[in-house]
Amino acid sequence: MVHLTPLSPTAVYLHLHTFTTFLYLYVTSQQACYAASAVGYLTGRPGACLVVSGPGLIHALGGMANANVNCWPVVVIGGSSDRNQETAGAFQEFPQVEACRLYSKFSARPSSLEAIPSVIEKAVRTSMYGRPGACYVDIAGDMVNAKVDRSTVRVVSCCPSPPVSFADHDSISEAINVLKKSKRPLVIIGKGAAYGRAEVALKEFVEMSGLPFLPTPMGKGVLPDDHPNCVAAARSRALLQADVVLLLGARLNWILHFGLPPRFDPDVKIIQVDLCAEEMGNNVRPAVALLGDINAIVTQLLEGVYKDGWKYSSDTEWWGTLKDKVAANAKMSKALALQSTVPMNYYTVFHHVAQLLPHDCIIVSEGANTMDIGRTMLNNYLPRHRLDAGTFGTMGVGLGFAIAAAAVERSEKKGQRVVCVEGDSAFGFSGMEVETMCRYNLPVIIIVVNNNGIYSGVDPETWKEMAKMGDLTSIAPPVTLLPEARYDEVMTAFGGRGVLVRTVEELRSALQLCLSDWEKPSLLNVLIDPSSDRKQQEFPWLTRSNL
Repeated sequence: MVHLTPLSPTAVYLHLHTFTTFLYLYVTSQQACYAASAVGYLTGRPGACLVVSGPGLIHALGGMANANVNCWPVVVIGGSSDRNQETAGAFQEFPQVEACRLYSKFSARPSSLEAIPSVIEKAVRTSMYGRPGACYVDIAGDMVNAKVDRSTVRVVSCCPSPPVSFADHDSISEAINVLKKSKRPLVIIGKGAAYGRAEVALKEFVEMSGLPFLPTPMGKGVLPDDHPNCVAAARSRALLQADVVLLLGARLNWILHFGLPPRFDPDVKIIQVDLCAEEMGNNVRPAVALLGDINAIVTQLLEGVYKDGWKYSSDTEWWGTLKDKVAANAKMSKALALQSTVPMNYYTVFHHVAQLLPHDCIIVSEGANTMDIGRTMLNNYLPRHRLDAGTFGTMGVGLGFAIAAAAVERSEKKGQRVVCVEGDSAFGFSGMEVETMCRYNLPVIIIVVNNNGIYSGVDPETWKEMAKMGDLTSIAPPVTLLPEARYDEVMTAFGGRGVLVRTVEELRSALQLCLSDWEKPSLLNVLIDPSSDRKQQEFPWLTRSNL
């Protein structure tokens, strides 16, 4: 007797449970994909995202692209039209496998029910091995309720963690020699170091070598932001004057001004550490290329420094220059933070938020000035505790990331709070996901820094005057939003806690309440001066370099 048993979708779920992290949360497909990719970053195993056919899959492409550019593992499973209806105009018919190839490392449709386990295993393995990224598996509609002889299905075991490779020994020695000859060395710590779990070896290496370090936005917390060797507050000066840069799990892309003048010294020597061979020499040819697992390579460098007995002196002119710049910038930020005007400015808000946030909280941040200023004022003390717009600069990721972080926290039970700091424009991309938070009672704290616009807005009185002049669709600047929009009432409408904040006292009181009460999601709608801006920057993030 041939034993026939349904294989899909049950088999897909079972095999995914074997290989990866599964979250049963019903959210929009775009936010679900953002959330699943964040799970991949936080746990080191790919999250899985299930989407419906056609538009459902298309909405998830943004999350897949973001994961691919960020180098985060995620597996997307999409339903599709029946195979025998291809090209016939089936319901939501779309060339899904072909479309996903532009946004993923791997995209395939199992040719049969028997092939599903093998394809799922390959998707999971491909998402993690080498440079992590997105993978897509397409499940045709006619497969969902089909049956198969169980004996014909090949059992596939769970793929192991990615293999660890070490750098060439001679190259390690060469890298240490380059560092020893440097007068103005700098270590740059990227999110690749966070994903690679290199924090223990890296802390010992930095402290033993005495080198200053600069984290990229999501490299924050790999070593604590308050570490004495951290020179984040002197970022522009450090990049501009360093003569040797040890690049750990970061890329010389727009975030680091491509490694080119005028942001960098034209003669800077790069020691590049990366697990992707194709990344070596991208924009700047490295003086030394160290290919392999970042934790393994940092351990090799640590051993080399230990054997050599070398340490960069803390009383050099370079350290003096960096410390003076750190102190000057800190003084400037503090002066802005202590202003007592109402409405508040960005610096005042972040100064008081920073005083209250627990050191182990996960900070999610997106927006324009909100994200940029918040990055400099909200410290991270632990690795993988900051999630933001990332390499792709994607707006709208915040609430999906926060949902993922809260779900991971719930499963791991570490007692860590998730705080999502949003600009009002960024919140608008995915604000309705507060319903998802309320539905699953995820105790996320959302802080909307509301300046009535993108970069800048207008105050309520100016808005009224503009309305008297005629049609606002042709008069109001396109970067303005509705003044003093009540985002807090959106949260309240779904059963969460919404608080309108105008003053420092209200901010501190509301945030303390939310941090102490785990009963429900919360949203603080913090109204600030629409003309509030960041302090003058020596080198803004998005300036042009001559490639």
